[in-house]
Amino acid sequence: MHIPGTKTEINQIQDLAQARRIPNMATIDRVQEAMQKCQWAHFACHGVQDVTRPTASALLLAGGSRLTLSDIIQLALPHADFAFLSACQTATGDEKLQEESVHLAAGMLLAGYRGVIATMWTIMDQDAPQVTKDTSPPDPTKAAEALHFAVQKLLERYPLKSFLHW
Repeated sequence: MHIPGTKTEINQIQDLAQARRIPNMATIDRVQEAMQKCQWAHFACHGVQDVTRPTASALLLAGGSRLTLSDIIQLALPHADFAFLSACQTATGDEKLQEESVHLAAGMLLAGYRGVIATMWTIMDQDAPQVTKDTSPPDPTKAAEALHFAVQKLLERYPLKSFLHW
């Protein structure tokens, strides 16, 4: 499924980070290598929660490859500081195991990120770039607060939209 808002989101991240270059092919190897070198990770892609095998939950990368929760928690990330998971179902977990946090956002914390922003449900493609802008530059110790204010701004901009839109 095509998600055109990711291009806008990538452009905003490039502007915010003054990035020189983002690889045009987000393969598992390239992404893992970048995660090991960088302080911040921003994923603008599809995410899937596997309720039968939670460690198989994944971020969908180039060519349909999957960066799984199992892959993430095995990484050595000495510079990890903040991860932004602009991908659906990255903090969903399992309804039957509500006391356990086995999802991609928790995996990012386990891997060493001090702060993570993720979604518990589907994020609307047109909202993701705005949430990215409103939460950046991130302070990993205030990720929840930044997300709260970004969602409030969405509510102010689109007061008649469904709660699931925000």
